[in-house]
Amino acid sequence: MERESMEFDVVIVGAGPSGLSAAIRLKQLAAEADAEISVTVLEKGSEVGAHILSGAVLEPRALNELIPDWRDKGAPLNTPVTGDEFRVLTEKGSFKFPGFMLPPEQHNKGNYIVSMANVCRWLAEQAEALGVEVYPGFAAAEVLYHDDGTVKGVATGDMGIGKDGEQTANYTPGMELHAKYTLFAEGARGSLTKTLFERFDLRRDCDPQTFGLGIKEIWEVEPAKHKQGLVVHSFGWPLDRSTYGGGWLYHLEDNQVSVGFVVGLDYKNPYLAPFEEFNRYKTHPVIRTTLEGGRRLAYGARVINEGGLQSIPKLTFPGGAIIGCSAGFLNVPKIKGNHTAMKSGMLAGEAAFAALQEGRQGDELVSYPAALKESWVYKELKTVRNCRPSYRWGLLGGTLYSGIELWSRGVLPWTLRHRHADHEGMQSADRAKKIDYPKPDGVITFDRLSSVFLSNTNHEENQPSHLKLLDETVPVARNLPQFDEPAQRYCPAAVYEIVRDDDGGNPRFVINAQNCVHCKTCDIKDPAQNIVWTVPEGGGGPNYPNM
Repeated sequence: MERESMEFDVVIVGAGPSGLSAAIRLKQLAAEADAEISVTVLEKGSEVGAHILSGAVLEPRALNELIPDWRDKGAPLNTPVTGDEFRVLTEKGSFKFPGFMLPPEQHNKGNYIVSMANVCRWLAEQAEALGVEVYPGFAAAEVLYHDDGTVKGVATGDMGIGKDGEQTANYTPGMELHAKYTLFAEGARGSLTKTLFERFDLRRDCDPQTFGLGIKEIWEVEPAKHKQGLVVHSFGWPLDRSTYGGGWLYHLEDNQVSVGFVVGLDYKNPYLAPFEEFNRYKTHPVIRTTLEGGRRLAYGARVINEGGLQSIPKLTFPGGAIIGCSAGFLNVPKIKGNHTAMKSGMLAGEAAFAALQEGRQGDELVSYPAALKESWVYKELKTVRNCRPSYRWGLLGGTLYSGIELWSRGVLPWTLRHRHADHEGMQSADRAKKIDYPKPDGVITFDRLSSVFLSNTNHEENQPSHLKLLDETVPVARNLPQFDEPAQRYCPAAVYEIVRDDDGGNPRFVINAQNCVHCKTCDIKDPAQNIVWTVPEGGGGPNYPNM
């Protein structure tokens, strides 16, 4: 059965902040010029926002530029920040930084605590009102190319393929979407973006990207403990002094708080489990005091880009561009990336519109990276470029250096490099210290499977695993003896496990793909780079209501 095809001026892969901002900007410019352009957005989640997970404190700078009257249009920015705390945690206590000691990046006056899933749902409504076609439940599974090698568009995945790889009675072939320009807004470690990096050698002149795994829950807390608008950031315990990471507690409206923890995926100890570190974090008095007596409402996990300016790849290729977290515009010390992602989408949309007006198609949108370099996004990232790589010197050294860097406003004449990909620095198990994590109490701390249940994750049962092994022997033959197979621990959704016979022999590597929350950690942290994350059937994965 042949695939049908549709033609568009611009196809955007991903209905996140950058993709929707690009679509809106394209249609705004078309309306101003009285021009007709067709713009479509593909979203692999069952609905817009279903796969969106972010802290999130939103700096509204890009939104102010994109939709200046967002308040009148009902944007779900309901909780302005009313208070800031920044703490260093020890096992039993904490030290609160005085406000005057904090650089501008760590002040949140004028920002909003939001659910980015709900913000994206609202952005999709604005896009559709302008004439953008938004298609949730359609996963872009393949990049299409013209005979000359330029990007032609994308194809959605086939539906109704059984676990055996054969077509079932429900088989429906994917759809081809052809475009004059295709923008990739898949988020951090996008599966199609990864193939573009390789095909066009887009990462040739930049540092390796480094990532963090963010794990988040939404709680409803006792009214007496709720302080709407309060933002609490922390670092230190429970991580050791050589592991980068930190946590947050954001007080939303309706007695809800967002609690989360990020672990830098360049950690060395194969016995470290980010999910268990998050559990330990919640037991700290600063966090536990808020959560006790409350109830957990939602759970999710997602990786973030932490490499900053020096890890941004070449952004364009013939026929399209990379925007948002697919490229990596997170401002690490500011602990924000939604505003920069949105601005990158806006700039790419402007470049694509100008090209279409000139009658061009299929070439490189070189005005997009040029405009980005002149924008406030570049200035922000240049100012903070050395903060994340300085943590190679440990918690104390990195904190001291970052303070100097931030207060000097990035004028120091050097740039620290990210020398290694995250998977390269893992110690062998025989050199690492095992970590004794306490069992979850079911009150403040929980197991992974009950957490995945709260993420509303669902995948069609009879489909091939979207988690591919390049070599099926590697987990047991290499990773198990050398690293005690860390996939058992780095996955926050209990996807991977080593199963043995009753006598402890015959170890087997089992992939529970139905648990996958699409965080992408395995694709990044596997020490053999043997796991390849691909999209499942459209609509599969988590269904986050308000993350």
